Amino acid sequence: MANKGKFLEHWPTVLLGLIVGVILLIAVFSYQVSETETAVVTTFAKVEDYTPEPGLHFRWPYPFQDVIKFDKRLLCFEGNEGKIEETPIADGANIMVGIFVIYQISDAKKFYETIETVSKAEDFLNSKMRSVKNAVFGRYRFDQLINTDPAKVKLNEIEAEIQKELQVAAAQFGITVAEAGVNAFGQPSRITDEVLKRMVEERKLAAQKYLSSGNTEAQKIRIDADTQSRNIISTAEAKAKEIRAKGDADAAKAYEVFNQNPELAVFLRKLDALKKIMETKTTLVLDTDTAPFDIFKENSYQLKNAK
Repeated sequence: MANKGKFLEHWPTVLLGLIVGVILLIAVFSYQVSETETAVVTTFAKVEDYTPEPGLHFRWPYPFQDVIKFDKRLLCFEGNEGKIEETPIADGANIMVGIFVIYQISDAKKFYETIETVSKAEDFLNSKMRSVKNAVFGRYRFDQLINTDPAKVKLNEIEAEIQKELQVAAAQFGITVAEAGVNAFGQPSRITDEVLKRMVEERKLAAQKYLSSGNTEAQKIRIDADTQSRNIISTAEAKAKEIRAKGDADAAKAYEVFNQNPELAVFLRKLDALKKIMETKTTLVLDTDTAPFDIFKENSYQLKNAK
């Protein structure tokens, strides 16, 4: 009874110990693979021929069995060193280029057996990226990389070639290259000034060409305008001479009539003068002997030789 009493007195401690023991056994004899991981299981350092699915799995404790896990998500890698470095191209120039790859561990067993760790895999990728980049860019000219005509730019083809070559190289390690591309592009600083000067000279030549063309067109427009102006003036002068000649002929006829009767001519001139004077309301006090008001005098005008 005494022993039973002592057991009942310490049963919470015993229960807690059992729970901790069970947890430790589960931890030692099991492992869990998350949705973002892939894993390999080794038995006495030999890789088992299966890949555990995500979830809880049982195993023999270390050193009998071991579990190595890898991140199976897409990983972006830009290179450990020389991310942006000079790269020779087909026309002999050098450009600054940086590339990236997006890769995934698709075969954990092959990955572990061939390259073993992610750091070693990225060291391999770093070296391969540099060699592939130099090889691919070395097949293209500068005007195929930068051009005002989009149809002549071959960057998409370059990225496709880089991705294809990296895919072939990485597949032997259980790595899938999902994408590869150019993330930096430029020119070395020592030749940037020369390129800018050449571009300025090219723009100056183009501007001079347009200025010359504009001056030629302006000169042509001025010549056409001068020709049209001279034609218009010549036509106007000829018309004026024609009108003047007609006026002179009409005037000659009038003068001929006036020569036959001078007093009629004087009378008509006086009438014209009165018309101009009397166009507005005007009050004048003048002697009727003053011309042209003398025509108001009775019998002031008689036509001579009237018929």
